[in-house]
Amino acid sequence: MSISTDVAGQAAPLAAFHEKTKSDTRFIGHPPGLGWLSGSEFWERFAYYGMQALLVLYLSHFLFKPGTIEHVWGIEPFRHALETIYGPLDYAALASALVGFYAATVYLTPLLGGYIADRLIGRTATVALGASMMAAGYFLLCLEQTFLIGIFALLFGVGCFKGNIAAQVGDLYSIDDPRRADGFQIYFLGIQLAVIVAPLITGTLGEKVGWTWGFASAGVGILIGLVIYLVGRYAYPPEVLVQKKDAAAVKRPPLTTRDWGVIAILVVLLPVLAMSAVGNQQIFNAYLIWSEKNYDLAMFGGTMPTSWMFSIDAVVSTFLMIGVIAFWRWYGRHWPEPAEITKIAIGTAISAFAPLTLALFSQIVAQTGHPVPLWWAIAFHVINDTGFSMVFPVGLALYSRAAPKGLGGIMIAIYYLHLFIGNNLIGYLGGLLDKMSGVQFWLLHSAIIGVAAVLLFLARIFLGHYLAPTKADVTDNQAAAAA
Repeated sequence: MSISTDVAGQAAPLAAFHEKTKSDTRFIGHPPGLGWLSGSEFWERFAYYGMQALLVLYLSHFLFKPGTIEHVWGIEPFRHALETIYGPLDYAALASALVGFYAATVYLTPLLGGYIADRLIGRTATVALGASMMAAGYFLLCLEQTFLIGIFALLFGVGCFKGNIAAQVGDLYSIDDPRRADGFQIYFLGIQLAVIVAPLITGTLGEKVGWTWGFASAGVGILIGLVIYLVGRYAYPPEVLVQKKDAAAVKRPPLTTRDWGVIAILVVLLPVLAMSAVGNQQIFNAYLIWSEKNYDLAMFGGTMPTSWMFSIDAVVSTFLMIGVIAFWRWYGRHWPEPAEITKIAIGTAISAFAPLTLALFSQIVAQTGHPVPLWWAIAFHVINDTGFSMVFPVGLALYSRAAPKGLGGIMIAIYYLHLFIGNNLIGYLGGLLDKMSGVQFWLLHSAIIGVAAVLLFLARIFLGHYLAPTKADVTDNQAAAAA
């Protein structure tokens, strides 16, 4: 028996769903499905960021130490594989390389998840499969022997989960529904809240009670997310899967010349988006090392864990995300909102100023010999997060809306590739921190982001009309709704 997606048959049910939900404002102005999906994403990100806050500390302080690393199944072949990319690795470098490998690859596996959802079992089943695999992965991290098995289970699970749940958020809205970008920003707020809470809970459990407790709490978190996701299935966009008793699969309509052009533009934009993200993504890498030397982390008679910088960034980002949502709602009541690509370009331009503050702090520390007060970090995070709030969630909205019919999951997965590219670039840039002054290091980041902003504005001018909804798209949506 073959199962495939009938695109033509899917249009009418989806349009009927949009017609029903276009005036549904039960969840802060949006359909209730957004609430269930955002709640599920919160717990998935709680688990992810909680584990990420512990990972490099766990590897450096415990697992990748002589006498312990030998217990990890498959560690030597894995080490040799990483050395083909990074060169010879001592224990400390191996820990950093593994973290980099995971941070980059986690944005590559959604391609597989998108294929599974779009071609095989549908998004809902794929998301549930991904959450189950992630739960298994977090619990496998608790054992020294099965650590690498857990890492690969997590990579597969995230691949099934991330792109597809985001695509379901996109399918909550018709192509001409102005709430789409707003919905993705609300959805992203769940992620921000998770980043606030996760390091405080999993980090405390992992460092103060035991590493196993930290990883196990992440596993419990993703199980909670799975339950929320399954309970909310009634509110999700319909998926029409046609079962064929014979081997003949229902074929999708061929892609038009315009479809191929849109796909090409979205792919070409990936390295530009990767450049736009280097400032924000560096927060999870070299920024933490820089913070230890340049911020005064003294607090209440002790020293604040450096990993708590994750939470500080998330607190600032959450409030700014709310502010940006409110701003665009106000703006939309008076003037037409800018296109997604315009918002992304504006956000990137703002983000380019954030590393300049760190360059200034580095200069002050170099001149005075004393770290700057921690509250100075707020300036960096305010500028960075203001820009980021108009880049990442709006990018999700763009790739979801512009995707050719039947390729929503795959296009969202393609969007995440910019973070795969970006994290590899960040890994390289992070290695320059010890070779450059802090001023030079952060000026380089600002320059890279600035170039990305210029390229995005040029893309808006010369290619923006290809990414805008066509009259045919809106007409087709209205016709399907009428049917």
